[in-house]
Formats: sequence, structure tokens, C-alpha cells
Amino acid sequence: MASITTLPSGKFRVTVRHHTTGFYKNGSFATMAEARAAAVAWDAEALAAKTGNLRTVPKGATLSDLIDRYIEDTPKTYGRSKRLSLELLKRELGSIQLSKLSAVVLNDWVDKRLKAGAGGVTVSMYLSALSSVLSFGKHARRLNIDVDLAKNARKAITYRGITTRPAERTREPTADELAKLYAHWASKPLLKNPMETICKFALASSMRLGEIVNLNVEDFDPEASTIWIRSRKHPDPNIKATNDQLVPLLPDALAIVKEMVGKRKKGKVFEGATRVAVSASFTKAVAACGIKDLHFHDLRHAATAQFFRDGLDIPTASLLTGHRDWAMLRRYTKVTPADVLAKYKRQSRQDESA
Repeated sequence: MASITTLPSGKFRVTVRHHTTGFYKNGSFATMAEARAAAVAWDAEALAAKTGNLRTVPKGATLSDLIDRYIEDTPKTYGRSKRLSLELLKRELGSIQLSKLSAVVLNDWVDKRLKAGAGGVTVSMYLSALSSVLSFGKHARRLNIDVDLAKNARKAITYRGITTRPAERTREPTADELAKLYAHWASKPLLKNPMETICKFALASSMRLGEIVNLNVEDFDPEASTIWIRSRKHPDPNIKATNDQLVPLLPDALAIVKEMVGKRKKGKVFEGATRVAVSASFTKAVAACGIKDLHFHDLRHAATAQFFRDGLDIPTASLLTGHRDWAMLRRYTKVTPADVLAKYKRQSRQDESA
């Protein structure tokens, strides 16, 4: 805080000193009004120096206001799950003034969500979305807010023995389950999308559903057995738009693409297929066949795991799957005793024929 002292001359000296930041100013003024005005201005400068030139949160500004600004300024940096999380945060915490958002407020809200039946993973997802909003407020809007509030609230959940990380999913479709699905789709002559072919391609390529339906004929090189995946998923959403990857097509995947493309020179490889339609058709077929807990994305897991069973190393597999963090691929490398024996037998046969 600024100090004001009266000098022997009758003037008023204003001094502002902050030892932690090194900020120091002093000066004399003819009137008390001028001195007080200087004191207020210099205190503001000292605060800005202390907070890294951050702005004071506008009076009356709410969390809802900041979320709206975040959505407006970052429309392409998040997907459906995060959008739903932001909508929930606006409904339940949006009316709170940013200046009054505190650890106590968040902990009370977390208690409310947990008592309502939400799991630690779900609450953690909401807090992750809130953390993005607060970080945006501080770094993009230069607001003096505590960006660690959401992170600390999540940490508090773990201290209570509640897990905030989803269990690693290892579900793979069995041969019997796939046969049931293929038979189901074969009985639907009016089915618009070639579901069996799309599933077989997912199992042969390890591509995500969104990547599959967006493959372009123009990006396919049959001679090189490659195809471009445009805007492939990336940990940094700002990079995703320009993250185009050229990937090899293994024999089974190559044969499917050639069949789907035919003599066409442009358009989508899987013409007319959309992510929503394929996903819905898959979900309905799983239910109709009485299959429990199977998602389309499990085909990607099965394909990736098969790459390792076939002997591919992590660098090679990552080129196919698009994983940038090789550690993410470790969970796919869990082979069974049967896998080891099968690989040993294949190697033995190769050695005998050599």
C-alpha cells in the first residue's frame, strides 16, 4: 500500500515500495487530492507488477461470462464432450462471480456432484474443462484469476480415495461377435452404409471412425499403397487442422480401398458414409445381436493389438495408428501365452523352410 506523509514544506510525499517485485516510486505533490490520486495509480501499477501485468477481474463478471468468451474465441479447440461439460458448468456455476470463485465453492460443488451419483472420472472431466476456461482467462484475457483452482479441486478428489482416471479399455471383438454383426448387416438389404466393409477396414488399418469416413479418393496412391489422413487427431487441438499424415495401407486395407474406389478419381473412399450414421448403425447392430459392451472404437484397439501380435515394433505401429506418444501404445503390447506360442511356431516354420 502507498504511504502519504506531510513534508515540512507543506507538500505531500507519496511512497510505494514492494520488496518482492522491486517496484518503487515516490514523489511530492502540492495537494492531498493529487497525492491520493497518485497513490491509487501507483498501487495499481505495483499490483500489475506483482501479478505479471494482469488485469483486475471486472466487477460483476461471472464464470458464465468467461465461458461464453472462451467458446467464442476458441471454437475449434474442443469436441462434443467438452462442449457438454461447459454447458453443465454454465448451468451450475455460471452465476458465480469470478472474484468469488474459490476452493471452498468448488469443493462444495464437487460434493454436490458426487452425491448426485457422478463418478470421479466424470467430475474430473468437468474440472478439466473448467481448468481450460480459467487458463484462457488468465493467459488470453490477462485476468488476475487463480488457474490452479480446478487442478486443486481434482487433487482433493484423489485424496478422498476416488479415482479420477478412466480404466484402460482393452475390449476387442471376438470372431463370433464379428460374424453375428456381419450376418445382421447382410440381412438388411436397404442398409445405406457398407458396414461390414467399414468394420473390416477398421480392423485392417486401425483408423478411427472419423478418419475412415473422411478418406479422399484423391489422397489414395494405389501404386505406393498409401493414403493421406487429413487433420488427424493431435494432443494439441490447434495443430489438428494441419496434421495431415501419409500412412501405408497393409494388404487387406489396400484391397478394400481399391474395391471401394474402383475407377473414381475424386470423392470420399466410403462414399456417403458419415460418422454419425456408421456409429448409430454399429450401436444398433450390437444391441440387436445381444453383444455386451462393444464400441466401434474397440476395432481400432483390436487392430493395434494385432499389429504387435504380428511382430511390428512400436515405431512401425505408431506410423499406422498415429500415436505420437509411444507410451500410449504400451497397453496394446500385452500379448497372451497363446500369442507367444503362435509367433514361435511361425518363426520355427520359417526357419525350417529357409
